Amino acid sequence: MHSTDTSAPESGASPPDAATRAPRSGSREGAPRPPGVLAAALLIARKDLSIEYRTRSAFLAALAFALVSVVIFRFAWDQTTVTALDLAPGVLWVIFTFSGLLGLFRSFGVELAEGALDGLLGSPVSREAIFLGKFSANVLFVIAVQAVTVPAVVLFYNLSIGSAWLPLAGVTILASVGLVAVGTLFSAMALNTRMAELLLPVLTLPFFVPVVVPAAQATVALLGGRPIAEALPWIRVLLAFDLVFLFACTSVFRFTVEE
Repeated sequence: MHSTDTSAPESGASPPDAATRAPRSGSREGAPRPPGVLAAALLIARKDLSIEYRTRSAFLAALAFALVSVVIFRFAWDQTTVTALDLAPGVLWVIFTFSGLLGLFRSFGVELAEGALDGLLGSPVSREAIFLGKFSANVLFVIAVQAVTVPAVVLFYNLSIGSAWLPLAGVTILASVGLVAVGTLFSAMALNTRMAELLLPVLTLPFFVPVVVPAAQATVALLGGRPIAEALPWIRVLLAFDLVFLFACTSVFRFTVEE
């Protein structure tokens, strides 16, 4: 019969070193670190822009609304009573305000499908990162719509921009920042309410006024061929409201969403 070898290990053998032992299942040493605020915001913005690029539903709806509005205002305009220079800035910012609303609600509306919002809120990222990601995607969305709307207004109303195109682009971007900051916050607030599509304009439009008024006044000065120094006071007011709205909305956003 063969005897089984049950001898103990050699006396000189030492137990495995603690550093070479396999990590326990509950150890967090190998767990990936969550992304920072900016990195998470970029990921969320990229996700939203990818969804919109595939569907293009909100962008095409906002663009169609903007272009149809330009045409309607153009043919309803009596040239003998109001000049194009007086009418165009108002038309531009009315269209800008309402076309932006079409895309702002969809920013959080797409997260309702299949519980995506719960997954987003349960992810290891801060609420500020979620807001900044949504905000960044919405700003790019609004700027893309304006990149088509502004040339359409210039063409239909036969305006001469000249060297004012660069300051006008800056005013458009600054106004987009203020409007989108407020719109993104109220879009999250109105998400789980009844008739959210109707509630969003009611909430946001009063807060749009401090942004639209200086933007429109700066646009009037720039399209009228006046020196940019005349538009600078309005641009400073616009920049001040942008900073206030962006800081306030980012700080308050954490209280508007629940896991």
